[in-house]
Amino acid sequence: MADCDSCFGLCCVALPFSASADFAVDKKAGEPCRNLRDDFRCSIHAGLRERGFPGCTVYDCFGAGQKVSQVTFQGTSWRQEPGTAGQMYAIFPVVRQLHELLWYLAEALTLEVARPVHAELRDAFDATERLTRESVDVLRKLDVPAHRAEVNVLLLRTSELARAGRKGKERRGADLIGAKLAGADLRGANLRGAYLIGADLRGADLREADLIGADLRGADLAGADLSGAIFLTQPQLNAATGDAATRLP
Repeated sequence: MADCDSCFGLCCVALPFSASADFAVDKKAGEPCRNLRDDFRCSIHAGLRERGFPGCTVYDCFGAGQKVSQVTFQGTSWRQEPGTAGQMYAIFPVVRQLHELLWYLAEALTLEVARPVHAELRDAFDATERLTRESVDVLRKLDVPAHRAEVNVLLLRTSELARAGRKGKERRGADLIGAKLAGADLRGANLRGAYLIGADLRGADLREADLIGADLRGADLAGADLSGAIFLTQPQLNAATGDAATRLP
């Protein structure tokens, strides 16, 4: 996961954002956020939500920031060598996608039910990790969608194995924005890429549900059971709300 102390504030510079409910102002890609300090720390970190930047609190680079900062560019920042800034900003999103895939692959490897594909998962993990250490030129030309598609075949197989005993509803990519799903039986459901923004999931049973890519912004998970849910990331949880009764993996 992300180690911000080893990063050059890349998510605060390389990425663009627009004034919205998530960000208080507009910012272009490659333009340092006005809240970024000289030491690459955030000057309003303790009050991001109150100051209009909740989008920052739910973002995670999955460790790509420190990889680009300390490995690809060997600890030399864009402030020290301004000529490298463009390259650094260009490859950061690429490495971020690769690191997200590494997270999913690592998660899959923890699942005993996915043992039939563990060897292939390990090969995919090693191949993806090697890509993160490639040169700037290789990373800039990398066909990330093609690599993601190859990995996704294994993640889908993992999902099928994990949900085989309790295969639930097929809601892949479903529009469930604001849906009333309190107490719903979603055990083993395929919710990959589902839009659950603002959904009422209080007390819902989401055990063994596949939540890869599901948008949980503002979803109410109070009392929901997500124990055993697969491919559920911390950023997804940060974007939702829950309570002491919410059960997590």
